[in-house]
Amino acid sequence: MLMRTDPFRDLDRFTQQVFGTAARPAVMPMDAWREGEQFVVEFDLPGIDADSLDIDIERNVVTVRAERPPVDPNREMLATERPRGVFSRQLVLGENLDTDRIEANYAEGVLRLHIPVAEKAKPRKISVARGNGHAAINENAAKREVIDA
Repeated sequence: MLMRTDPFRDLDRFTQQVFGTAARPAVMPMDAWREGEQFVVEFDLPGIDADSLDIDIERNVVTVRAERPPVDPNREMLATERPRGVFSRQLVLGENLDTDRIEANYAEGVLRLHIPVAEKAKPRKISVARGNGHAAINENAAKREVIDA
């Protein structure tokens, strides 16, 4: 059987491997949402050994790194569609998140990060005390009270 080389087909295959497609993205697909007073981020990493996962935090940037080992060179492969090698993704977190208390869990091919909201970003009441009969806001009362001095 004679096979011709098609450079455009090879280029298309290469760009799909590097940039991915809608059906098979080259980067780690993720979902993120807020759940109460924390943010949850999930990364799909099927076939990744938990020992190859690496999560780094520098200031407000979280870097997730994972590696899927190369195929055994002694195998005669019939199809190789799963991306292999090192995958990395960075998330820039807002200042309102507590990066000191991030928790990570990896189960069934999904890496899940729990990122709590920082105490300084949570809503709170501020007491204002004034003299001379001016109105003040009392922390414990829902309505304004007049304080006489």
